[in-house]
Amino acid sequence: MNQFFKVAEVSELPPGGKKLVEVDGLPVAIFNVDGDVYAIEDVCTHDGGPLAEGELKGDEVECPRHGARFSVRTGEALCMPAVEPIECFKVKIEGDNILVCVD
Repeated sequence: MNQFFKVAEVSELPPGGKKLVEVDGLPVAIFNVDGDVYAIEDVCTHDGGPLAEGELKGDEVECPRHGARFSVRTGEALCMPAVEPIECFKVKIEGDNILVCVD
């Protein structure tokens, strides 16, 4: 059974916003892309860089270390030096609460 954890309130994450949270001991970056919230593991698959510190352009986040880009919607690695996708997590909104499942 999937367990969801409250990580933030919708009011804390405006469109284009991002936030680093911890879910069950795992660093997770959450993003608001045009009103939709996405959650990814906060670790670049190229060298472990902190993706929450990267720039969000549309639905792509750029790793601040070497410029690898990932889709926050799918986890797909979009350019070198990263070739492996990042892990995406389930998100649901209940009222003003953002909930994430890392199962």
